[in-house]
Amino acid sequence: MAQMDRLLFGDNQFFGINHMSEEKARAQAMRFQKTDAIMEVLDVAYAEGIRTFMCTTHDRITEVADRVRADPVRYADFRFYPCMPYAHKYANAVTDHGMVGALRHFMPSDGVLSTALTGGRALATKEVDGIAKVLIDMEMKMFHGLQTPVIFVQNVFTDLLLGMGFTRALRIFHDHVVTKYGVEPAFITMNMPMLLEALEKEGIERPIICANINKIGFRMSGGFDAYLDALRSGRVRAVAMSVYASGAIPPDEAIHWISELPGVESIVFGASSAGNIRGTKALVDKYMGAPA
Repeated sequence: MAQMDRLLFGDNQFFGINHMSEEKARAQAMRFQKTDAIMEVLDVAYAEGIRTFMCTTHDRITEVADRVRADPVRYADFRFYPCMPYAHKYANAVTDHGMVGALRHFMPSDGVLSTALTGGRALATKEVDGIAKVLIDMEMKMFHGLQTPVIFVQNVFTDLLLGMGFTRALRIFHDHVVTKYGVEPAFITMNMPMLLEALEKEGIERPIICANINKIGFRMSGGFDAYLDALRSGRVRAVAMSVYASGAIPPDEAIHWISELPGVESIVFGASSAGNIRGTKALVDKYMGAPA
C-alpha cells in the first residue's frame, strides 16, 4: 500500500482551469504556454518539499516528464500521479474520427484489437477489456522510467461509468494497474459516497478516492453528511481537492478543518505563485504534521 504524501501538487492552473474566474483561467493559460514556465512553478513546489505532481495526461505533461527524466539526480524524489484519460484529447479524436476511428487512432495499427474493431465486435466483452487495457498503456507511455506509485481515473470517466452502471470497467482498470504496473489504482469523482458503494460492490476495498472535500460543501455531490459518514467509516482513503472552495474559505480555516477529518490522507492543490505554494505547505505542516 503506497504511503501518499500529505500534500500533492495539481495541474489545473497550467491548463486554464479555474472554477471561479474565467478571466484568471485565461491569464493562466497564456502564462503557461511554455514548458519552462510550468517547470519554474514545479521547481518551487519541489524545493518546498512537495514531491508529488498529480497531473492529467495532457500532451504538455509529456514535456514535463521528459524534463524530469533528463535530470534524474535533481528529481530523484519526484513522483507523478497520472490522472487518465485526458478527456479533451479523446473528445477531439471522436469529433475528428468518429467513435471507432478514435479508438483506432489511439491503438496500435496491428493486432487483434484492430481486427476486432474492423469487424465491428468492439462491444464484445473481451474486446472491451482489451481496449481498456491498451488505452491505459498508451496513456502511461509518457511516464516510462518515472515514479508513478498511484494512478487515477479522471472524474469525467469515473462518473460517466458510474452513471451508466458500467462499474466493471473500473474493476478492469484496478486490476490492470495492479497487475501490470504494481502500483495503486485510484479514482477521482464528484460523488464520493456513490462511488465508494459501487467500488465495494466490485470487490475493491478501501479505495483511494479523490473528491471535493471542504467545510462549506462546495461541489460535494452526494451530500455533505454522506461524505463525513464515509470518511469516518474507515472504508476510504481520501484525497481532498477544492479544500479552499475556490477561495470561499480562508486558507488557515480550510486546512485546520480538513486536518481534523478522519480518512483524509492527502490534499491536492494548485497554485501558480511561490507565495501560495509556501503558504499552503506551511499550513499543512502546521495542522497535519511536517513530513518525517
